[in-house]
Amino acid sequence: MTLPAAITDAVARLTLPGLAVIDGALVEAASGAVFHNVSPRDGQVLNAVASCGQVDVDRAVASARAAFEDGRWRDLGPRQKKAILFRLAELMERDAEELALLESLDVGKPIRDARAVDIPLAINTCRWYAEALDKVYGEVGTSPVDRLSYAVHEPLGVIGAIVPWNFPLHMAMWKVAPALAMGNSVVLKPAEQSPLTALKLGELALEAGLPPGVLNVVPGLGATAGEALALSMDVDMIAFTGSGPVGRKLMEYSARSNLKRVSLELGGKSPQIVFADCPDLDAAAQAAAWGVFYNQGEVCTAASRLLVEASIKTDFVARVAAVARDMVPGDPLDPGTVFGAMVSERQMNTALDYIATADSQGARRVLGGQRVRRDSGGFYVEPTIFDRVEADSTLAREEVFGPVLGVMGFETEAEAFHLANDTVYGLAAGLWTSDINRALGGARKLKAGLVWVNGWDACDITMPFGGFKQSGFGRDRSLHALHKYADLKSVSVTLR
Repeated sequence: MTLPAAITDAVARLTLPGLAVIDGALVEAASGAVFHNVSPRDGQVLNAVASCGQVDVDRAVASARAAFEDGRWRDLGPRQKKAILFRLAELMERDAEELALLESLDVGKPIRDARAVDIPLAINTCRWYAEALDKVYGEVGTSPVDRLSYAVHEPLGVIGAIVPWNFPLHMAMWKVAPALAMGNSVVLKPAEQSPLTALKLGELALEAGLPPGVLNVVPGLGATAGEALALSMDVDMIAFTGSGPVGRKLMEYSARSNLKRVSLELGGKSPQIVFADCPDLDAAAQAAAWGVFYNQGEVCTAASRLLVEASIKTDFVARVAAVARDMVPGDPLDPGTVFGAMVSERQMNTALDYIATADSQGARRVLGGQRVRRDSGGFYVEPTIFDRVEADSTLAREEVFGPVLGVMGFETEAEAFHLANDTVYGLAAGLWTSDINRALGGARKLKAGLVWVNGWDACDITMPFGGFKQSGFGRDRSLHALHKYADLKSVSVTLR
């Protein structure tokens, strides 16, 4: 299919960022090293990106520390901070089409989603925390008449933000915006699969008037740049979204260095429970399909386990499959595409391996399971549904992070909630029912940081986001995220 001329012309005019942003300047890696940034759309190299190492990270951290200690950002008044963050949001909005194209090219997500979801939500996050930054109050304690006691929130200092490749700019803003709003300096390390919009963000922040050193962006490999940031003795906190194994390493690095705080938003194996008294089976089928296949299944809250009451399971699985059949993988730059490419060849092969394992373990493949669009050179896998998935099977236990849905049946409410909670993860969960007692009681029983009733992913910036169990700890979004990037100081003044 031929792309619209407006798209091809816009892509041809793009300038792909490849330089790190350190101490207010766009710079190469000190070693001159680069890595090739490959587009999953066609498997072709987009550009060469600075591959930051220890020297570069140390320089970025030193710049962030200097900026914090001299108060060039921390000590600005709320009105001044707010104005700069609002200006950053305005610049992101001005360049929204460019950001959307960069995101689509970089990670293979449909341009329609980048335009309508990722970039607008990232802009809204910036605006929301700009507006919220002067809404954080301290408190005055109850004290004897000869003493005044009060508590204040103070910024932590230097924040290392390590963000994932599935929603690169959106997840970056979940961490950068509240950290900056509280007066911290930030060193942002984007995933090596998705550096473009983070680097563009660094450029826009300087244009918006953010002082040099307050936001540094260090692209590079996780094993070099990420490790150097996490082991730094001068970083006060690591805020991370990504995989469980990397999260464990970050905990170890904290212990090996300066006991820096660590906030982790890790994986999930989220259940979506559909009871026979579901108020709208078609709406639930749409939610079940989009809940796992949106963004090619590369979503931490993906509803990858579908639990359906036995009396409606055959009919309901057919409804979900009917929805999924319309999710045909296509060119991410085509405005009509709803299902794009997986982020890398490695991630595609991981999904295909899980599909082969599910076949070998006796699950019944209902739909999909193949690599498609090979002639494009890109990394595309069909939406895939397995029924009769056993609770102890690989597909029921491990996070695929790809477009693979496992279906299990249940007979009783107790069995449903047992299956839902029978996982090491606890990020998200949902249930569909007309019974208010079951809905409210089920929300309490589900061991997850986010619970949705008669909907999926039905929340926004105003509500905290984070998990239980091995899905991590700490919260993004909402006013709670501001407190994550601050310390609480108690002050007592003796009066004479």
